[in-house]
Amino acid sequence: MAWQVQDAKARFSELLEASLKEGPQVVTRRGIEAAILVPIEEWHRLKHAARPTLKHLLLAPTPRFECLIPKRGKLRSRKIVEFE
Repeated sequence: MAWQVQDAKARFSELLEASLKEGPQVVTRRGIEAAILVPIEEWHRLKHAARPTLKHLLLAPTPRFECLIPKRGKLRSRKIVEFE
């Protein structure tokens, strides 16, 4: 169900109960989806599913190096010191 922002503010308790009983609730502003209220269990499940563990990254069928290797800055040249 979609709730207009003014209704969500005025009837927040109902919005919260609907989220807990019926699942995620969408809040709209000027007819455009702006936010969503989800039960905390659902939030934790989604948060955990979005971040793969090291085990999953290593056992994945295709490599996902973008998660493991940080981007490097510009290369800097070093001065070579010669000893006599």
